[in-house]
Amino acid sequence: MATALLERIPVEEIGVQARQARPGRAVLTVIAAVFFGLGWCAAKSVLAVSWACVAVREGWREGRRGAVSRGAA
Repeated sequence: MATALLERIPVEEIGVQARQARPGRAVLTVIAAVFFGLGWCAAKSVLAVSWACVAVREGWREGRRGAVSRGAA
């Protein structure tokens, strides 16, 4: 039974396709994907940090405005 199964597998065709594969291109794609991911994370981090800084600045301004209107120094 196992031999019948192995006889139905196109080993030669698989070998031809395997020899046509370009592992260098796959490696370059993985490296590019890593750099793309790093760039995406950096952009999101910069956006998050700048958003947080603006929120702190607006909170500071609002806090100072309330302190001045109450007559505090």
